This record gives sequence, C-alpha cells and structure tokens, in this order.
Amino acid sequence: MTIDAPLYGDPRPPQAPGRVDQLWEFEVVELFLLGEDSGYLELEFGPWGHYLALVLSGPRQVTRDDAQIGFSVSRGARRWTGHAVVERALLPAGLWAANAFAIHGVGAERTYAAAYPSSGDRPDFHRLDSFRPINWTRSG
Repeated sequence: MTIDAPLYGDPRPPQAPGRVDQLWEFEVVELFLLGEDSGYLELEFGPWGHYLALVLSGPRQVTRDDAQIGFSVSRGARRWTGHAVVERALLPAGLWAANAFAIHGVGAERTYAAAYPSSGDRPDFHRLDSFRPINWTRSG
C-alpha cells in the first residue's frame, strides 16, 4: 500500500517510529477494510513512521491489537509518502468495502476528513454503514 498525503506539521508521537497505541491522537491517515461478517481491519499511518493495525470483530470490538506491519516513510516540505506491507492473513474474510480517513491539527484546529462521511454531530469512523464497496476491476 502506498500513501501520499499532505504534511501538516503536527507534533509527532514521543515514541520511536513503529507501532504506537492511540495513533489517532496525532496526525494520521487511516484505512478501514470491511469483511462480509462485519469484521474489519483498521490501519493507521503517520508521517513520522508510526503505525497501528487493529483487527475488529464489529464496531469498536478489538480482537487483535498486536499486529506488526512493514512501514516506511519519506517526507518533503509539504507532503509525505508512506509504504506499508500488510499480511494477507490480517485482511477480513470476504473483504468487500472500505473507508479512508485523515486527522490533523491540534486543539480547536483539529480536523477530521472522511472519504465517505457518516452522519452525526461528531466524526465516527466506526460507522460501517458509511463504508462503500471496493471495485475489484483490474486494469491493464
């Protein structure tokens, strides 16, 4: 997987690059991959080389939080690029839908973006009804 995203310059996590709990509290890009049984994989990536991979059996029902993935980052002045390798075994059975999100900013400037937003007063990235089908058509 390749990520190409704006670099907002938010404070970085204090931990060394690698797996970080609660990465969503920092500048992050997220991809949620949904399976046919409401199980899904939550992938989070930050511009400083941090990541988090969570396997869930339903909304906010984490069944695995120790998944390791390969993740590397390069940063420019205004953008960052990440490259992730995710084991096929982490993908939910019957993968059919996805949603993507981005979070950045601090305090009152915190911004939440979604490829397919959910309704409601607050951002809720675990609203599975906002996910959209994945188009598996191959090109070339």
